[in-house]
Amino acid sequence: MQSNHTEQQLTYLFTQWCGQNPTHIAPLPASASYRQYFRLQNANYTAIGAYNYQEKDNAAFINLTRHFNSLHLPVPKLYAADEPNKVYLQEDLGDLTLFDLLKTTPKPENGQFPPMLLHTYQHTLKALLQLQITGSQNLNFRWCHPRAAFDKQSMMWDCSYFKYNFLKFLKIDFDEQALEDDFNRLTNYLLAAESRYFMHRDCQARNIMLKDGKPYLIDYQGGRRGALQYDLASLLYQAQANLPDAIRLELLHEYMEQAANMLPHFNQQQFTDHYYGFVLLRCLQLLGAYGFRGLHERKLHFIQSIPFALHNTLAMLQKTDAYLPLPAIQHAIETVMQQPKWLPANLQQNAQAALTVSIQSFSYRNGTPKFNTEHGGGFVFDCRALHNPGRYADYRFLSGLDKPVADFLKTQSNVEEWLSHVFELVDASIENYLKRNFSELHVAFGCTGGQHRSVYCAQQLAAHLQSKYGVKVLVTHTQQENWVKGNGSELH
Repeated sequence: MQSNHTEQQLTYLFTQWCGQNPTHIAPLPASASYRQYFRLQNANYTAIGAYNYQEKDNAAFINLTRHFNSLHLPVPKLYAADEPNKVYLQEDLGDLTLFDLLKTTPKPENGQFPPMLLHTYQHTLKALLQLQITGSQNLNFRWCHPRAAFDKQSMMWDCSYFKYNFLKFLKIDFDEQALEDDFNRLTNYLLAAESRYFMHRDCQARNIMLKDGKPYLIDYQGGRRGALQYDLASLLYQAQANLPDAIRLELLHEYMEQAANMLPHFNQQQFTDHYYGFVLLRCLQLLGAYGFRGLHERKLHFIQSIPFALHNTLAMLQKTDAYLPLPAIQHAIETVMQQPKWLPANLQQNAQAALTVSIQSFSYRNGTPKFNTEHGGGFVFDCRALHNPGRYADYRFLSGLDKPVADFLKTQSNVEEWLSHVFELVDASIENYLKRNFSELHVAFGCTGGQHRSVYCAQQLAAHLQSKYGVKVLVTHTQQENWVKGNGSELH
């Protein structure tokens, strides 16, 4: 009922804004937040509508956006807002994020980081600095929520988030007082950094939209006054982005050069003195978020990010140990990393090279598949409990390879929760097979026609296994020749 009411409120707001009714309104895939997003459009106008039950969160976004729009900063334009009904309209910046570009850009055979990607990151740094420095001019930080500044309290909240939602959730044994001492040592050190600028708070590649080649920053409603280093750390050390260290260093120097051009008093040595400490604090915050969103709420990409975040955290602890020793935090991280399932994929590369996982989608109309493996081991998962997009005309000529089908499953079914249980089962076998040097595992997903649900789930498992374990994955869609044909699939 809430969704229908929200769509009605957004439709009214859209009509008030442009003077025309929307002809199409569609929910967008769920994100890490509890906000609901919709795309509203007609032949002449398009906008992104948002509903959020958190009034203070809405007020922060609306006031910050109006301020940034007045300065012509690279953020979405705010078109209209109805704060009593908790809805607002903003500019439609499309669907392409920096993270999408990072993951879909082919990597050269020589191992070089793609120049086009590097160029895009450099432009993103410029946009970020504009938001941080220009955006802080005459900004009323009292708009910020839940705090006006990234102060001691904010930092300790992040540390506690890590302790309770990650370490305690995993039942890691640690010395409570020693850990608190480390938290205080880290936060006191970071409080000495200059903190007079707008801090985005979640500046990562999924929150950078790319429209006509230009980067725009979104989702800054948690921003507040803080240090420049934190947002740069968030961008360059995003777990699943997994940027090469050489590129991180190059972008760090690029950022400092651009900052020096904007700030006459900018001191590179003072900036770097605290930079890696902020990277470490961000890593701890991310592990807390991945624990809550991933391990507790079973959201897939958060679980997939944990090995990368652990690797980054340990690297930062080792990098800062000479001037900022944090033995209790390091002991806790090393304890977690002793569990094989949390090892970064590149540390298991040699063992994984011998394992091939064959994944297929199939139609139950033709019976269940037989596994042609030596031991016959594997899984068959029945996807028919998921809401079927194939029942609707809009999706009849599409397949599970297409984005509209993916969006449907994410918004109209519990596919993410369902897949999280699949991943847990398959992961256990993968880890066992790696230890025992087995060479093959077979997984099959079935649905009515073998075109929508099973295809999507097969692709998601393949991406998960390649990301987490780096194993060789072979995907076959057994009914592809029999799919109801339209204009072809968008995603291949």
